Amino acid sequence: MIAESAKIILVTRPSPTGEQLMNRLRALGLVAYHAPLIRFSAGSELTKLPGLLQTMRAGDLVFILSQNVIRYVNPLLHSNKRLWPSELLYYAIGRHTASVFQAVSHLPVTYPTIATSEELLTMTDLQQLSSKKALLLRGNGGRELLGKTLMQRGAEVSYCECYRRNPIHYNANQQINDWRRLGINTLVVTSGEMLQQLHILVSPDFCSFWLLDCRMIVVSERLALLAKQLGWHDIQVAKNADNDALIHELYPKPTTRSFKGEGYSTASDDNTASN
Repeated sequence: MIAESAKIILVTRPSPTGEQLMNRLRALGLVAYHAPLIRFSAGSELTKLPGLLQTMRAGDLVFILSQNVIRYVNPLLHSNKRLWPSELLYYAIGRHTASVFQAVSHLPVTYPTIATSEELLTMTDLQQLSSKKALLLRGNGGRELLGKTLMQRGAEVSYCECYRRNPIHYNANQQINDWRRLGINTLVVTSGEMLQQLHILVSPDFCSFWLLDCRMIVVSERLALLAKQLGWHDIQVAKNADNDALIHELYPKPTTRSFKGEGYSTASDDNTASN
């Protein structure tokens, strides 16, 4: 267990949430740095979205799978003098995405307590979807679980790539030397893509003798398993992917429990932060 005062944290999540997390950790007295592994840009299908929304019928489903969807879609709708159609049913991947959507649309939106596709798919009104259209608004390279499952349940599924995740390329030797000089011992990674990129970034020697010895904070059991497969052994799982949940893991209450025997740890039930 790394003592709170000894944690030196590297936040790898993209801007602006990465900087926001770093600043909040510093405000708590922790040592934190930010090195984003991806940046966002407009998606290749973004301009098609107004037309796709027009083809949908009242009661059809729209899934907003990231706050970045709203970041790119909302200005597009405004420039076309359009609003989010009020006759559609909206689902968000989590609470924070739902909150951002409600702030710009003033429309109701449904979301799961835990921000994963698996949790979203447990919702009662998503079990039988015959004759429904489902439009998934996402980034490039997203998971296929949600779309495939909705299709199996009878929905006519389509996708729109609203934004793109683009890898940020670092000079590996320089970056790793900088991180080691800073004494980084805790890594925050919020996607499988970033986890793979972090692992590839470093040489095998550095990876074996330093990077894999850092504590890894991830946002799902799926990522914990991937981190374990890649060679990390001290892995902690936040309840959700939002900054509140990550701060809870990095600056926990005394009730946080660790399960070293399983190779990773999870937070106690008193953490209700979600997205």
